[in-house]
Amino acid sequence: MLNISKVEMENRPDLKNYKSGKKILNRTHFQYFNRFLIGFAVVLVVVLFLPWTQSVTGSGAVTTLTPGQRPQTIQSPIPGRLEKWFVREGDRVRKGDTILQISEVKSEYFDPLLVERTGNQIDAKSNSVNVYGQKIQALSQQTGALSSERQLKLSQASNKIIQAELKVISDSIDLEAAKTNLKIAETQVRRTETLLKEGLKSVTDAEEKRLKLQETQAKLISQEQKLLQSRNEILNAQIEISRIGQEYAEKIAKTQSDRYSAESAQLDVEAQVSKLESDRSNYKIRSGMLFVTAPQDGFINQAIKSGIGETFKEGEALVNIMPSNYDLAVQTYVDPLDLPLLYVGEKVRVQFDGWPAIVFSGWPNASYGTYGARIVAVETFISSNGKFRVLLAPDDEEDYVWPDALRPGSGAYTIALLDDVPVWYELWRQLNGFPPDYYQPKKNSDEKKK
Repeated sequence: MLNISKVEMENRPDLKNYKSGKKILNRTHFQYFNRFLIGFAVVLVVVLFLPWTQSVTGSGAVTTLTPGQRPQTIQSPIPGRLEKWFVREGDRVRKGDTILQISEVKSEYFDPLLVERTGNQIDAKSNSVNVYGQKIQALSQQTGALSSERQLKLSQASNKIIQAELKVISDSIDLEAAKTNLKIAETQVRRTETLLKEGLKSVTDAEEKRLKLQETQAKLISQEQKLLQSRNEILNAQIEISRIGQEYAEKIAKTQSDRYSAESAQLDVEAQVSKLESDRSNYKIRSGMLFVTAPQDGFINQAIKSGIGETFKEGEALVNIMPSNYDLAVQTYVDPLDLPLLYVGEKVRVQFDGWPAIVFSGWPNASYGTYGARIVAVETFISSNGKFRVLLAPDDEEDYVWPDALRPGSGAYTIALLDDVPVWYELWRQLNGFPPDYYQPKKNSDEKKK
């Protein structure tokens, strides 16, 4: 039966005549399987030549389009201590609403009347400025009065010089007259003595003439003395002019020095007033910082510093707030190898966490549950995760509107659609680890041609 022996059987039974043999030996199922294999091979060959859209995938999260719309922390520019909370986590606040109250922890700001006391100091210093101004004005008037008085004294001394010069001239004339009288007297004496010898004149006449000669000589000496005194008066008048100039120069210099000192003191006080006014403004602004307000409309997410009486330093985060008005966007990260393939304005498909989607990256038209986006910014510096950050905005004009329930921070999966290539080429590229084909959009190429 098993045909093990080499001895042939004379009467071999035909298995096809049996019922079981008919069921096994007469079946043609292998023919259908061969047809299936041939059909599958044909379909596979056709599929290999179908167009396949290359893509660059990335993962990221939902964010906001502008930095001012993203979650932010509120800090206090001054150190302080928490006194009172006016909101709870999850409350909606509007711009300017008070969130919490703090108090000072520095001793120089403990005085509740600090602003008023600083104002009083400013008033006192301002009065000092006015007093110095009046002093400067008085010193200026004094300088003017001294200048006028000096001019008068100099004029008076000049007049004395003129008088002395005239007196010198007069005394000089008198001296010449005295000299002439002396010559006449001497002539008369000689003549009288001659006549006395001849007996024509008496001794008395001769003695009178000698006495007159002596008087004339005395008058000459006296006149010379008067001339010297007149010349001395000129010198005294000139010395007086020098003395007056020096005296009043010293007085005017001292007055001007006092005025300059007053002006310097006035400027110093004005600087102190300016500093006090700056301090008062700073104190007013600082007193307004004791109430932390909302910078914009939003929701209180988390109280970072929550304990009443808890102290903090300047710049420390106190509370986290999420703006209520924001434009959604997606930040995704791509590998450095794919960065040259992306450009601003390129279309991107986005799949959000929590929204079921059926994605065919090679056939985007067959995908379901994805939303359209476009690239608005490509980061030029690599991020800490070793990839480049790309910012996407909704493409509402040509696609479905993004879900209203999306919140910043939700996960997102992005697919940037590139060039169309055959399926076999994409398989060959993937097996060899080659990057997608680099291409430029038509818009850019048209602009370059222009």
